[in-house]
Parts: sequence; structure tokens; C-alpha cells
Amino acid sequence: MKMKKLLFFMFALLGMGSMMMTVQSCDDGETYAEMKEKERDAINRFIKDNNVVGPISVISESQFYAQDSITDVSKNQFVAFGEDGIYMQIVRKGEGSSVVELSKEEPDSTVRMRLLCRFMEYDIDAADTTYTNFFSSAIVDKMQCTYERRGRSYSASFTEGYMRQYHGEVVPSGWLKPLDFIRLSKDDSKIAKVRLIIPHSSGTANASQYVLPYYYEITFQMGR
Repeated sequence: MKMKKLLFFMFALLGMGSMMMTVQSCDDGETYAEMKEKERDAINRFIKDNNVVGPISVISESQFYAQDSITDVSKNQFVAFGEDGIYMQIVRKGEGSSVVELSKEEPDSTVRMRLLCRFMEYDIDAADTTYTNFFSSAIVDKMQCTYERRGRSYSASFTEGYMRQYHGEVVPSGWLKPLDFIRLSKDDSKIAKVRLIIPHSSGTANASQYVLPYYYEITFQMGR
């Protein structure tokens, strides 16, 4: 009889433990919609105030195009793209050729470019810089990029650098967004620089998995 009571007590404890684990799991779990809402809140807080670039003045796409696709850095303007939720500031448009101009020089309207990038990646949710190669002259991130003029589409892969090491070969679509608006040069003194707020849907695999927004500063230079 004592053995039966002992077994009953043990099973009861196991059942309570299983119930507690189930409740805990439900409490900790978040739906995708909830995670996206938290991401939007984090981006909005960053826009209002941050310790990286300061309070941001958001302009519409129509205003951006009316300004000849320029953002006023003195006003800390970022253009908000409605289609993908990306925010962009063009710090320096760069000198040289645009991607569209380069495509006109190619017989099949396909441009294959080797781009050199220096960048800083900042986790908006954690309020912390994750990776940067700005402070090392010997390290530069490299990517192979292809532009198809007919479909106005880009594809690219990292071939060297921190982004490849920590995020893999696939270049986030958010990184390719500025290529429609900047000019590319091999000259160190004429390279383009942009600032971006990239939501998870246009970010790295890690950002996509955990629904996290990131802020980037990136320079683009044509490879020699």
C-alpha cells in the first residue's frame, strides 16, 4: 500500500511539473504578429531618439524624389520606403557612374560588379554595435553583385569580410536598396555612404529568424 501511495505521489509531481512547463511555455511564447509589433516599436523609438545618429526626420518617397533623390543630412532626413519598411539617408551620393548607366554600357544589359564595403551594424533592439570594419584599414567586406536591367533586379553574395563570416554569403536585400540611388567609383575620395534602418524582412538570416531591426552605416566602392 505504501508503495502505491509513493508511486501516486511521484506521478502527481510529474504531472504538476509538466503542467508548469506548459504554462511557462505559453507565457514565454510570442506570436509573429507580436514580434513584428515589438520591432515596429523599437524602430519608432530609434527614430525619435538614439545615441548613434540622433533624432531622425522622416520624409516621404514623394518628397525624396522631389529633392532629386537626396536626403538633407543637416536635417538628419531619412526617406521611408513604404514597400519594404526600409529607412535610408544618403550621406554622400558618390561620384562616378550609377548602376543604370553602367548597364547601358553592357551588350546584354547585365552589370557584374565587385563592390568593397565598410560598415557598422547596430542592433536597435539591444542598443549595441555588433560588428564594424570602420576601424581597420586592412579589413574590407567584399561582394559580387549582379544587376539585371531588364527586370531591374539585383543579386549579390559576400565573398570576404565580417558579413560573410558572421551572417553567411547572402547579401541582405536591404544592403542593395541604395544601389538605385548612389554612384560608384574606384576612387577612395569619391565613394558613396549611406545610413539604413533595415527591418527583419530585408535583413540578415539572424534578423529574419528573430524579427530584429538593425541600423547600418555603409560605404560602397567599386572594386579595382
